[in-house]
Amino acid sequence: MKKNLFIISLGGSLINPGKVDVKFLKAFRSLILNQTKTGNRFILITGGGALCREYQNALSNASSADNDALDWLGIFSTRLNAQLVRLMFYKSANSQIVKDPNKKVKFTEKILVAGGWMPGRSTDDDAVRLAKIYGAKTVINLSNIDYVYTKDPRKFKTAKKITQISWKNFRKIVGDKWDPGANKPFDPTAAKLAEQLKLKVIIANGKNLRNLKKILQDRPSIGTTIS
Repeated sequence: MKKNLFIISLGGSLINPGKVDVKFLKAFRSLILNQTKTGNRFILITGGGALCREYQNALSNASSADNDALDWLGIFSTRLNAQLVRLMFYKSANSQIVKDPNKKVKFTEKILVAGGWMPGRSTDDDAVRLAKIYGAKTVINLSNIDYVYTKDPRKFKTAKKITQISWKNFRKIVGDKWDPGANKPFDPTAAKLAEQLKLKVIIANGKNLRNLKKILQDRPSIGTTIS
């Protein structure tokens, strides 16, 4: 089970970049279901995307809600996306949504879906904790970028793409503290735990599903591997 179990962090920008991306979800569903036929199993954790930002902005403008309240609203948005993904797979997925990545759910289905956990914790952190509790060796982080860069490529022309990097060197780039507003490819606190667990994390563009298939088949692919 451990060998064929993949943790996939499905960025909210893929599910809902402005509205629900039905075309992407249909293609993603087809790929995952085909992969389950080869013996692979999946734990999918969903981000909030535009739904999260829209509701958090509305709450901020409508009241004097604190950061804790905004965090909880963001968590609920990830859980709504998780329900969408879970129901999309129907009987191939376990009937519940994982809300605490530290509590193991016994599942016999091919797919288990998780949402956000608690304020101050990112879905990157959740994904790493899920890998720990289920003994998975690989976390695939899907967002809207092809690679991690040495610097923000939108600001620095000297930024270079990274195909492989150690956790030690990666953490030098992202630092040690998690700031939800910061544009970092992977949560620094999650990176620290991933390093301790000796996890392999692959950061790739989720829109490129052919590339995701190559990753799942351990073939040469586009993306950044941290290990």
